[in-house]
Amino acid sequence: MSYFFTSESVSEGHPDKVADQISDAVLDAYLNQDPKSRVACETMVSTGLVMVAGEVRSTAVIDLQKIVRDTIKKIGYTKADYRFDYNSCAVINALHEQSEDIAMGVDEKEGVKDIGAGDQGMMFGYATNETGNYLPLGLDIAHKMLFELSELRRENNEIKYLRPDAKSQVTIEYSDDHQPLRINTIVLSTQHDAFDEDDSVMLQKIDADIKNILMPRVIAQYDESVQNLFTDKITYHINPTGKFVIGGPHGDTGLTGRKIIVDTYGGKGAHGGGAFSGKDSTKVDRSAAYATRHIARNLVAAGIADKCLVQVAYAIGVSKPVGLFIDTYGTSKVELKDSEIAEKVLELFDLRPSAIIETYQLNKPIFSETAAYGHMGRIPSIKSVELKYNGQVKVEEIETFSWEKEDRVDDIKAAFNLG
Repeated sequence: MSYFFTSESVSEGHPDKVADQISDAVLDAYLNQDPKSRVACETMVSTGLVMVAGEVRSTAVIDLQKIVRDTIKKIGYTKADYRFDYNSCAVINALHEQSEDIAMGVDEKEGVKDIGAGDQGMMFGYATNETGNYLPLGLDIAHKMLFELSELRRENNEIKYLRPDAKSQVTIEYSDDHQPLRINTIVLSTQHDAFDEDDSVMLQKIDADIKNILMPRVIAQYDESVQNLFTDKITYHINPTGKFVIGGPHGDTGLTGRKIIVDTYGGKGAHGGGAFSGKDSTKVDRSAAYATRHIARNLVAAGIADKCLVQVAYAIGVSKPVGLFIDTYGTSKVELKDSEIAEKVLELFDLRPSAIIETYQLNKPIFSETAAYGHMGRIPSIKSVELKYNGQVKVEEIETFSWEKEDRVDDIKAAFNLG
């Protein structure tokens, strides 16, 4: 018997995502000057207000006002009509020094490169072969819808009334052997300018534009097997509450770390509960989640299983994980128990925080890109960054989304004797 599964995404203009992007922009600013910066930055946004709070220990000196305003401007809150814009909002700075009690367990000791985990907790990575980027299909579609909507807003050509705030949701019907059968329901709510026409005319215009302009751009990004799931039987709910003029931080207060399921796997797999944005990579909530995603993606890409969940757990101040767990949901292609797969993974991957930071270059300013449209399933790329270490300016090529690389597939195949 078939079943339905739903995932959602939110745009960069959603108030919680505004907060995430500000927090990660602050983190990047510190890392740009001091790669050993310790940052735990939380942001709240509301009508005409941004408050940045948290703990920092760094040699860097940053211009918080400029960072916040530049981030808001880039997102698209540029008009006073939005009741939240980069030029006029108040910015309150409540950052303070990191606790020495935490630093004692996390910092490198003299002559020892190893560092302890910045907190206790468990982190999960997940991958499935439903899509080419090993994300659940519903989440991937939900992300792509909002990314393309953002592109249309910036182009200001085919659709001219869009504002930054938006949400999407996709429900997929699966067979009892967990294969996608069809897309059942698509929900999209997008903020928009006020219309001169009455509400019914406005809603008809938005409905037509989403179906006839946005969705073809999304569908074109998939291969034929996924395109066939977009049938004429899809139920669409476009701005189902009616007009959506009031939105963003004026419509709802936004807080860092409130979209952890959007950031990861759309409700599939599992989540340890820790948010990502605003945290430097000694906080294993973030760094170990990236590492376990890398493991899961490479295991599935190597053909070990059709889908895979990887859990790792830490004690604060201790570098070696307290445990590693793997679940292939009965889809394993090798003659090993999941516990035996986990043993081999521990031999292949170094999950100490210092090793994770070095492997994925997580002491670089790469995090602003992660703060909208998901931390997983993205395309690794190289960007040139002007770093300002110890007062010296140098341009360095740094890699983003390195945990999405399938660079351990051959190692895994060799370890598991796969051809």
